[in-house]
Amino acid sequence: MGRLDDVDLSLRYSKEEGERRLGEAQDRVAALRLALGGQIGSGRLGPPVCVIFEGWDASGKGGAIKRLVYPMDPRHVRVAQFAAPTEDEKRHHFLWRFWPSLPGWGGMAIFDRSWYGRVLVERVEEFASKKEWKRSYKEIRNFEQALTDEGTILVKFWMHLSEEEQLKRFEARANEPLKQWKLTEEDWRNREKRGLYEEAVKDMFEKTSTEAAPWSVIPGENKRYARVAVIETVIDAMEKGMKRWEIELPE
Repeated sequence: MGRLDDVDLSLRYSKEEGERRLGEAQDRVAALRLALGGQIGSGRLGPPVCVIFEGWDASGKGGAIKRLVYPMDPRHVRVAQFAAPTEDEKRHHFLWRFWPSLPGWGGMAIFDRSWYGRVLVERVEEFASKKEWKRSYKEIRNFEQALTDEGTILVKFWMHLSEEEQLKRFEARANEPLKQWKLTEEDWRNREKRGLYEEAVKDMFEKTSTEAAPWSVIPGENKRYARVAVIETVIDAMEKGMKRWEIELPE
């Protein structure tokens, strides 16, 4: 996994190409989801699919998730959002609260934020001690290895965009009455600590990107490009997982 500075943020699609590729990708991911769920094809349940979204505020996580799940029946995919842990959740190991939302065989879940908060916001904001978050890299690797050994197709996204584009989106949200709820004081504070977060992201990539659960960095400057890239990456992971477990791919 390279540095964030190496990501090509100039990648983009025209409206026509973006719409064409998005439509094709949505059709394909819907077919794969039905096959994994045993709704078409051999009827065998395929391996669990868990897609994790992390990234900068206003980097397009919500829009990408919306396009990813759009072609699926709502009964066939779960979207789970994770914020700060509750007082009760803090009494347990930090991974404990994520278990109930993990998909089983034939299931699919989308995580809007995840256990990586431990080595990102909890590290930067000092909600976890240095000893705690440093230990967490190994715990996360072991956790994800257990999931993937069991069959889980684990797709991990970091949605990336420049400081300049982020500021434009913040200002656009501030001026749009129906989107103002998306912008908080915490978002502005996080911008001021971007350097600290970049260091945390760098360490996260180096210590938790594995062969079974690699990180995919999505250039988010152009929303059309990012949304297509997300779905095509999920498709690739699903097809590889199906081949691993000898599940017939749909036409």
